[in-house]
Formats: sequence, C-alpha cells, structure tokens
Amino acid sequence: MRRKFIVGNWKMHKGPADADALADALKRALAGRDASVDVGVAPPYISLPAVVSRLKHTGILVAAQNLHTEQQGAFTGEVSGEMLRQAGVAYCLVGHSERRQLFGDTDAIVEKKVHACFRSGLLPILCVGELLAEREAGQEREVVTRQLAAALGKLQADQVPSVTLAYEPVWAIGTGKTASPLQAQEMHATIRGWLEERFPAFVARTTRIQYGGSVKGSNAAELMRMPDIDGALVGGASLNAEDFLAILDGCR
Repeated sequence: MRRKFIVGNWKMHKGPADADALADALKRALAGRDASVDVGVAPPYISLPAVVSRLKHTGILVAAQNLHTEQQGAFTGEVSGEMLRQAGVAYCLVGHSERRQLFGDTDAIVEKKVHACFRSGLLPILCVGELLAEREAGQEREVVTRQLAAALGKLQADQVPSVTLAYEPVWAIGTGKTASPLQAQEMHATIRGWLEERFPAFVARTTRIQYGGSVKGSNAAELMRMPDIDGALVGGASLNAEDFLAILDGCR
C-alpha cells in the first residue's frame, strides 16, 4: 500500500521569519492528527534552518528545492547535497519545470542531480512533465518517458522506489488550469506502466507518483481518488496553512 505524500513547494517565498511562522502553524494544526498521509515542505535555502528546527520530531518532512551536482568546489552561489543533509534536510526536488525552463537543467543535469541526492543520503523528488505545445502535438508521453529514462536509467532497481516521482503538466503550474483527474490518471498510469516494463514488479507497485499542477482544496479529493495518484506537489496553495490543510483533508 502506497502512503499518500503531500509536499508544499514554497518556491521563492517565505524568508526565515515567515517560514518559521508557517511551519509553526502546520505543526500546531497537524499535532495529533491521523498520520496516514506523509507531509513535507520545501522552503527556500535561507529558511531551511528555521523550518528544520521548528519541525523537528513532528513527522513533517523537510525538502530542499534544488542542489548542485557536485559535493563541494568553486561553485559560487550553489548548495551541495552534503550541505543540505547536514542542515537536516531529508528530501530534495530535482528537475522541477522551473529549473528546466528558467535555469537550463537538461535531462543530463537532472540525472546527475538524482545521483547527487543518493550520494548525499537525500531522497529525490523527481519532477517530469510536458509543455502545452508538447501536449497539443500529442508528444506528452514521449516527453515524460524520455525524462524518466534519462533520470532513472542508471539506478539499481532497489533504488527507484526511494525516488518520489512528481508528474507536473507544465501548462497547469501557476496558471489556475488543472489537468482533469482522468488526464492526470492517464499519465500516472503511463508512468507506472513504464516502470513495470523496465524494472522488477515491486518497483512499479511501490514507487509513489505525485501530481503537481494547481492542486487546491477544491480538487484534491477527486485527484487523490485516482488509483495511480499517490499525493501532490503543491505550489501556491502551500503558502497558506489553511489552504494546505484543505488539500491534506482531501487525501483522507
């Protein structure tokens, strides 16, 4: 049985004070709640220490939004997986569409970042997804499976279930548009089928696949009822505790 996994990606929002306040609100709201859903947050680098400290021993997981491919070196402005691990981070986003589009993270770079996570003892949340033009051209499956092959192709079978996959149709991120539950399920089933074809059966059965793309309280329950959707990577709705909690309620 795959546990639902909901992660809030705070992107470039919430400095240390605001991040601490939001983390505290989540801590208070989730205390004593049914723990059948795994919950995580991904603050910006500068806010990680405050959030890690605030959420210690709560069961709420902390993720970073990115990491460098190398462990150390002359890479001004970058942060390594080893630094993140020492800061108390458990997970790290890799290949988010904004990293791919705005910062030039190619499939080859994403692969290196997946391996950098494993070297550092971090668990990757690997984002894959197509642009609107690619979907309109009927290329969405080709794009997503290409991204999967590039990022996971050199992993051992027993490593793959440690990777949380996040399908994010790029046309539905920050636009207010959402893939219908059936559209999302169709791609999630494609991803799981791809895993079944390339790895032993346990990999597809146990690997979690999140949906990311304008998830909110009003659509979370319907999305989470789909058989291959195992949670959500949440953007804007994770910046407000009440909105984020409404999504969690949709998973129950």
